[in-house]
Amino acid sequence: MQYKLTTPVTREDLAPLRAGDTVLLSGVVYTARDAAHKRLMERLDAGEPLPFPLEGSAIYYVGPTPEKPGQVIGSAGPTTSGRMDAYSPRLLDLGQSIMIGKGKRNQAVKDAVVRNGAVYLAALGGAGALMAGSVKELEVICWEDLGCEAVRRLEVKDFPLTVILDSQGGDLYESGPAAYLDSLAAKEG
Repeated sequence: MQYKLTTPVTREDLAPLRAGDTVLLSGVVYTARDAAHKRLMERLDAGEPLPFPLEGSAIYYVGPTPEKPGQVIGSAGPTTSGRMDAYSPRLLDLGQSIMIGKGKRNQAVKDAVVRNGAVYLAALGGAGALMAGSVKELEVICWEDLGCEAVRRLEVKDFPLTVILDSQGGDLYESGPAAYLDSLAAKEG
């Protein structure tokens, strides 16, 4: 199935999604990689507000390249999501709804996704220019000293993504290979 979603999202918006579905995401998406996530945790530990609202938010694990003249953003391919595993459950428990990146997640993240009715979506690795084409506006909102890892507020339109972890516990990294092997067995049988 294919779904169109606009941020901020609710649990009800995400409930129908299943691992393997495609999503065209529009609205605001924040960027943050591991250095920014570490600073987010430091703010939370100090009782300080975060630089953007978490409720219903989407965070894209990306460090975009510098934009060329006439571009909103440079190449914007995903980074490996496992680097955010130590931070993600806390952010999900505080209201984040969508994580965007690539690669497998640990069990604590999977549990937090189900507990919070959230999702983990994969962006196309190696297709940073394609992903950048969905970005309509960009604003650096904090930690400019982090360079490409500064937190950015992106306005996106029909950002193409695939559901990897759904709110029901589905995991495409588990169900995808199993379905493929079943299809091979059916062809041989």
